[in-house]
Amino acid sequence: MSTILIVDDNASARETLVAMLEDQEYHFELAEDGFHALQILRQLQPDLILLDVMMPGMDGFEVCRRIRAASQLAEVPIIIVTALDDRASLLQGIEAGADDFLIKPVDRYELTARVRTITRLNRYRILKEQRENLREMTERLIAAQEQERQHISRELHDDLGQALTLQMISLSNLQRDLSLSGEELFGRLQTLYDQTHDIFIKIRGLAQDLRPPVLDALGLKVSIQTYCTEFSRRTHLPIALEVDESLPVLPDIYNITLYRVLQEALSNIVKHANASHVWVDLGREDDNIILTVQDNGLGFKTGEVGSNGMGLSNMRERVMIAGGNFIISSTYKSGTILTAQFPLPVSQHTPERLS
Repeated sequence: MSTILIVDDNASARETLVAMLEDQEYHFELAEDGFHALQILRQLQPDLILLDVMMPGMDGFEVCRRIRAASQLAEVPIIIVTALDDRASLLQGIEAGADDFLIKPVDRYELTARVRTITRLNRYRILKEQRENLREMTERLIAAQEQERQHISRELHDDLGQALTLQMISLSNLQRDLSLSGEELFGRLQTLYDQTHDIFIKIRGLAQDLRPPVLDALGLKVSIQTYCTEFSRRTHLPIALEVDESLPVLPDIYNITLYRVLQEALSNIVKHANASHVWVDLGREDDNIILTVQDNGLGFKTGEVGSNGMGLSNMRERVMIAGGNFIISSTYKSGTILTAQFPLPVSQHTPERLS
């Protein structure tokens, strides 16, 4: 549903415009003057503005100029609705940034036709932008997946491949030297065993990075508990974990996305936040599943939240592709709160209580 902001100091004129358009399923916001309109526009980005010119305090031309000067509103269509029909007024409106004009008294059919055309074009522009954003997001996701594959390839070739080559050489040497004493043979075999164990650990780590087996075997709750415990042991970073034991079984796309977000968030905290404590909460609120990761680290300076260099865009895109919302709240030197939220499937919604 398109939102239309009607700006006119005459209440009767506002009501008339609403009456002419109310059968078209629009949502209306009304402003009694230019100052009131600018206040509304701080919280709202409408699909169209119907703007009167002759208003006390600030005329429509000045309101139009101020709207066009605001970057987030620069592209909002504006139709000036005025009794002024002289050429100079029309030129002034164009210079102020108006897209179209309607002369009072307004013809109902002309108004509905023009409004319908502009809102339809505006919806098309928004849809085109959304498709372009989705295309760019998909490209970045494919690039990230390719980087992961390259990392695994290097690990297999450079690290594990060399380790296995050394083992094969050691085994070959051992085959050729069968005159070793029992003690020396035991030492050589123990070295080979230790090397094999190291290779096993690395292979298991790669497998867990690709797809953690515990996620399939025991579910999201146990996976997050296990990961937080292991991460805290490895990094010596205290993690206070709260998990709602009543959480339902979630779709697989939610499970893997929430698990990856937790991994990325904790990794970022260790690399960049210089935090001394982390709080992780996985719970249910109304009909949503929510993962919150909070730290007491350095936080962000104003304008730095969402920096691509810290993996935040990757997390945001993962969550958005899976159908969720991703929110970051941060205060410089006071820590960061990261939230990933997903709507529960309809079958998991909390039933409404009868009064």
